[in-house]
Amino acid sequence: MSITFTVGRKDLRQTDWTVSEHAALPQDHVRMRIDLFSLTSNNITYAAFGDAMNYWSFFPTADASRGCIPVWGFGTVIESRCAAVAEGERFYGYFPIADEVDLMPARANDDGFLDGAPHRRELHAVYNHYLRCAADSLYDRNREAEQALLRPLFTTSFLIDDFLADNSFFGARTVLLSSASSKTAYGTAFCLARRRGMEGAPRVIGLTSAANIDFTRGLGCYDAVYTYEDLKSLPADVPTVYVDMSGSVGIRASVHEHFGSHLSYSCSVGGTHWDELGSGKGLAGPRPVLFFAPAQIAKRRQDWGPDGVNRRLSEAWHAFVNAATAPARPWLRVVHGMGRHAVESTYTALLDGRVPAQEGHVLSLRTTPR
Repeated sequence: MSITFTVGRKDLRQTDWTVSEHAALPQDHVRMRIDLFSLTSNNITYAAFGDAMNYWSFFPTADASRGCIPVWGFGTVIESRCAAVAEGERFYGYFPIADEVDLMPARANDDGFLDGAPHRRELHAVYNHYLRCAADSLYDRNREAEQALLRPLFTTSFLIDDFLADNSFFGARTVLLSSASSKTAYGTAFCLARRRGMEGAPRVIGLTSAANIDFTRGLGCYDAVYTYEDLKSLPADVPTVYVDMSGSVGIRASVHEHFGSHLSYSCSVGGTHWDELGSGKGLAGPRPVLFFAPAQIAKRRQDWGPDGVNRRLSEAWHAFVNAATAPARPWLRVVHGMGRHAVESTYTALLDGRVPAQEGHVLSLRTTPR
């Protein structure tokens, strides 16, 4: 028996579990036990943009009205009918919220493989790649939880920073990030802060709720942090890039109205305020542009080569993890959960915005520990 968590594609609060009998594993496939995965506001963004960005397409359900939210985590091969992948191997990658998944390895090499299932062939390779832990330079067995929580978010953060720098920050002197307490936002701020003292480096300003302002200021990677209510106290005539992690139509409209023609670029990234999403029509200033991380990484693989991308990302990643897990003042507190109730309660808390900024939830549907 296998279990999978699904949600209503049009109503994210409609949750259910699908229980299915094991079928015989097809030739050239592997069956992977999903050992652990992170569940964060990033996954709520996947659901909020599920149709627009094809996130529902990775793990399709039998009911077209329901979707399976992708998550990042670790799995172990428990059955293999593929000569290139051995039973017992451990992989990092993109999974459904489930206890097991069947994959069809393609283009396998020492680093890992792509899922070659027909329904995934038109989807971006970044999400289809499964990395062998034994060959992964970023892997640390003792930090699997932190990697599941932070690695996919930090990769996006790294690429946002690189995208802005690659475009000379669109001439802006300030980068403004909403949902500044979110992991993707403060990962971006961390990367931007590493540019301090360089020519053209912008100030990094965070917008957050009153409840999260002390935590966000304490991170040290923002030059200043304001509550949403204090937005209008920011100078409106400073050329500014807005990096929208919230997705809130109201916050976006306030930012565009405040800066007007001085808003150099509006970068839409996340949907932490998933119930406040809306279009970018009729806004003052530039039209919001959706940031697609795979496009930037594809560009940099052409510019730098795969080894160049991996080297830069690895160096930034290790610096970030060291900062986020510093014993004196860690930015992250890992919360482990097991079973259906843990998944349901964490998911609902994320929808309601009740997960404290410092918490990171790592979950498993296995009935026994690894």
